[in-house]
Amino acid sequence: MNVRLIIAASIISLIPFPSMAQGSVSFEQYKAQRHREFNSYKEQRRKEFEEYRRKRNEEFAEFMRRSWDDFNANPVVPKPKDETVPPVVVPKDDVVPVNPEPKPIPFEDVVPVPKPTPQPEPINPIEEVPVTPVAPTQPSVSFTYFGTTDKVRFDKKNNIRLKSLNENSIADAWLKLSEETYTNLIHDCLEIRKNHELCDWAYLMMLSEMAESVCGKGTNEATLLTAYVYCQSGYQMRLAIDEQKLILLVSSRHQIFNLPYYNLDGSYFYPFLRKGEKMNDRVQICKASFPKEKAMSLLVPKAQEFAADYKGQRTIKSERYPNVSATVRVNQNLMSFYSTYPTSMLDDNVMTRWAMYANTPMAKDVATQLYPQLKSLLAGKPQLEAVNILLNWVQTGFVYEYDDKVWGGDRAFFAEESLNYPYCDCEDRSILFTRLVRDLLGLKCILVFYPGHLAAAIRFTDSISGDYIELNGQRYIVSDPTYIGASVGMTMPRMDNKKANVILLE
Repeated sequence: MNVRLIIAASIISLIPFPSMAQGSVSFEQYKAQRHREFNSYKEQRRKEFEEYRRKRNEEFAEFMRRSWDDFNANPVVPKPKDETVPPVVVPKDDVVPVNPEPKPIPFEDVVPVPKPTPQPEPINPIEEVPVTPVAPTQPSVSFTYFGTTDKVRFDKKNNIRLKSLNENSIADAWLKLSEETYTNLIHDCLEIRKNHELCDWAYLMMLSEMAESVCGKGTNEATLLTAYVYCQSGYQMRLAIDEQKLILLVSSRHQIFNLPYYNLDGSYFYPFLRKGEKMNDRVQICKASFPKEKAMSLLVPKAQEFAADYKGQRTIKSERYPNVSATVRVNQNLMSFYSTYPTSMLDDNVMTRWAMYANTPMAKDVATQLYPQLKSLLAGKPQLEAVNILLNWVQTGFVYEYDDKVWGGDRAFFAEESLNYPYCDCEDRSILFTRLVRDLLGLKCILVFYPGHLAAAIRFTDSISGDYIELNGQRYIVSDPTYIGASVGMTMPRMDNKKANVILLE
């Protein structure tokens, strides 16, 4: 129930109940009357919302008939290719200092924490169309995204059909979509987003699967339905015609690597393409905009939860601490989602890309398995010992390998991916390590980027010595998950501290 209806219900509740002495109505009759009045008000408001949205869509469709121009794609922004710095292993015969001498680390810049923004919302509430005695139920369409099955209310006999791929045909189909027939479908999609706490990227992927289940895989109608529900949900999008193919362009707050883009009125729009799908550089784009539209965010502020699909489990052991061992299994549906995630940066700052991975919460099912095991091993330990245990567990429990060799190019991992795949590199280890330290020990962390290498540093509340970075009067002690065998406070050899960048984390 939205705020307006809550207010309405409160107002109705203030109406005094007629005195029984007057013999006017019984209490049950009074309750029934109030219920009818509330439902009448609710239906009136729903119709007002629907009428407002219908008019905005009529205006939008009219613009679609005459607002198409030819555009050339801007060149892709290539994913940064960093230097490759191999891991360093502390010789087994070396004595590793428990509390190294304190040494300040200079650095060039500080990258602020990327702040999530509220998800886009419809221009007004999209209320359910109530059932009627004539139509007490509504057919539904089931679909599956990342192993998770949901359904939306819709009768396929009301499906849209594009007679041809031109401005008028698309506008006519958009008007068809704006009829009440599709209202519950949009409502159900938004409910799925809310109930599953889907981030913007997951929501877009979900809409694409839904639309293909309704309209057919790879069809222009499926693209148009995806675009329509995405637009009605409050997101900024544009439509493009590439010969006989309709393309959805989505606006992003982020600059996405390795994708061509179109700069339209100062906003970046990227083609939402299926795997293996390509498009020409020059396309026709409809420049019509919808009221209150907002760009998508690629931040993942809440853990994404999909239906479970587990294949085997993995035991990870520390070399220095033989009793430190933990077993975990990871949802393969989550891995499938992460594999679609586009790497990007914010505000033209390439350093922001790692914070997006590092600030994503650990999946609840992984935390439920892993965290109790690690907490029991850390219980009662001083901060320094606890962090050194986690540090060595990450340093020695995982096999290092270069992304180019494994993936054919740079690919950062979300924390769960390092727990799933057989290999990981410095950035993956630092992302996982800082996630564990924050969640298990409650200590603040930062990432430290050297040319070709990513490390971490921790804000201890105990007095700890070693190499440190000072921020706002607080010391963050260097802790490097790729300096294998090193303890807290030791910087990996050959790091150019003068070129280091600090990346703040939540």
